[in-house]
Parts: sequence; C-alpha cells; structure tokens
Amino acid sequence: MANQSKSGDALPRVVLDGVQRIGYEEIEGRVELCPFASSLRACLAVMGEDYAYEYIMGTSGAAFRLLWNPSMWDGANVDVIVMASDPLEPYHRAFEAVGRSCDISGNKDVRHEACEQVRFFDKYRDYDYFRNRIVESIGAKGRPVLALGVIGPPECCIITGYDEYGQVVIGWNYFQGMPEFNAGLEFEPSGYFRKRHWFKNTPGLIIIGEKQEEPPLGEIHRKALRWAIEVVRTPMVHERHNGLAAYTVWAEALLRDEEFPADDMGTVMERMMCHGDAQTMVAEGRWYASLFLPQIARHEPAMAQELLLAAACFAAEHDLIWQTWHLVGGVGFSVDKIDKLARPGVRRQIAALILQARDRDAEAADHIERALAR
Repeated sequence: MANQSKSGDALPRVVLDGVQRIGYEEIEGRVELCPFASSLRACLAVMGEDYAYEYIMGTSGAAFRLLWNPSMWDGANVDVIVMASDPLEPYHRAFEAVGRSCDISGNKDVRHEACEQVRFFDKYRDYDYFRNRIVESIGAKGRPVLALGVIGPPECCIITGYDEYGQVVIGWNYFQGMPEFNAGLEFEPSGYFRKRHWFKNTPGLIIIGEKQEEPPLGEIHRKALRWAIEVVRTPMVHERHNGLAAYTVWAEALLRDEEFPADDMGTVMERMMCHGDAQTMVAEGRWYASLFLPQIARHEPAMAQELLLAAACFAAEHDLIWQTWHLVGGVGFSVDKIDKLARPGVRRQIAALILQARDRDAEAADHIERALAR
C-alpha cells in the first residue's frame, strides 16, 4: 500500500499496491469474463481472502444467467444488474457467501443505461458521498472499492486508489485499453488507469464492508442451488426473456434473415456483438457452473450424484456453444466471421445448437432440484 494515512486524516493520494489486473484477455492463466465476479475476487485477494472465481459466479447466480431483450439487439443483456427482479440480489448473495457486508449506492445524476426506467438502487447519492466513501475505504481501511462504469459501459471495475483527494480515481477496468473508451485516459506506472471527471460515468458504487460471520457452508450451498433453479426457470426479468425462455428467442432472432443484411457489415457486426454476449454468458457461465457443482458435491454426499449429472449437462452446454463459434471461424470479430454470420445456412446451424444447449440447461435444473430433495 502506498501513502496510506496513519492519523485518520485524509491524504491527497493513496494507492493500494498489488491488486490483480482484470480484463477480457487471459491474465495469469485465467480467463474471467464476468466483470463483477472477477472484480470482487481480485479485491478480496488483495485483502487476504482467497475465493475462487467459480464460487462467486455460482453463489451470485451469474454462472446460470442468460437474458435476451426481444425489442432490440441489446448489449446490456450481459450485465449482472439485469439478471434478477431485485437488481442488487446477485451482489448481496455474493457478499453474503464471502462473509462480507456491502454498501451499494446509485448515482443521483446518472441513470444506469441497461434499463433507464428501472430503479436499480435502493438509495441514490451525490458526488461528495461517492468521493468520501472511496477516500474512506481506500485511505482509512485499505480496501479497494467496486464501481460500475468509470470507463466505458457500466460494468463492474476496481478503484484501487485516488489522487487529489478523490478528484482522480485510480484502478483497473475491463475497457481501459480499448481506444473507443479510453480517450484522454492516463495511466500509473503499475498499469492502473487514472480517471478525472469520473462521477458522470459511474452509475453505482459498491463499498466492501466489514467481515461478517459466514453462514454454515451447507446453507450457502443450498441457497446457491435454489437460486440457480430460480435463475434458470424465471421466464422474464426487466422486460427481457430470461433463462430457458431466452435460449428460444435468441435462436429465433438468428433466424430472421432480414436482420442480417449481407451488404451491411456494420449492422451484422452489431448483431454479432449481442450474439457474442449470449454465447459468453452460456459458455463461460456454464463452464464455471460445471466446476462449482462438484465442489458442493464433495461436501454434500447425498447430493453428489445428481449434482455431478447437472455439472455434466453444463459442461455439455459449454461445448455446444463452442461449436457455434467454430461455425463462424472461432471467437472474436473479423470481416470473415461477420460474413459467415450473415449467411442464413450458418445461422440455422447455430440456432439448432442453441436449442440443444437450452435442453441441457433444463436437464441440469432438474438434476439440481432432485439433489435438493435428498
């Protein structure tokens, strides 16, 4: 930790050293594509609390999510904040599972763009509140802060420090290296970003609270499993198709040939990005679900057989979605991949695989339900 106040008085600059970098690329042998889960894991790690990424994905429910907005090709489908009728429930569940309280506030001047008509936060605060809480958490308690946005879309990031008494925030963000989002951004020698005028692009702030007594592990496991079933089987959330229902409308969207004009690669690229978010939610999420469930099975012998069967279904889903990527030439964006997605025959093959993935998801939920009955 650099320049931490020892007297209790706020210092103009405090930076926490050693917070692990987050991002969409492979980092230290890890690929973690859910910004909230990765950000929380990295914050806890620098605080000396090691929790696996799959544990946070599983207990928050993010490992089991899939959403699709039927009214538009929506980049916000992937955001954790839209996955539950109570937008803050995934966050609270994750913090409970790691034995920490949290304080979540919305920005009174900035609406969260994922769904502007939804009141995502229980309380809304001003710039001074956000700045003071950041300075207090980092400067007085030595704890990084989770923020939504700061740079780019309102996904979760980590504030690891501040300068000029909080007028500048410092940290890691999934979008800090992308030219479309980082104009005028500065960087610390460590690689941390430096962002001035940050409040106007920060719709929410999550302060990591005090250590709490963790519920018994069995209680955490059962609560996570019941939540997984609810996430999978709830058909609509915030005007988005959700869970099993989302697979169907996702596949149907790919079959609307008029939505993929072969002479308009820009439009097809937009479709590919939204489609790619759905692929990521399923492929990455279900892969980590397939790792999370065996961990529960080791502690819950009576549930083990059904949970391992559910894990196998989730692993199969992961493989099915990888097949959809192979049909366009792999993960990522290129002129050739966009051209292939514009082809009706390719999209029909992809849609069929998505429906197979939906069926595996339903089977997994059935196995989890039977496990809970043991």
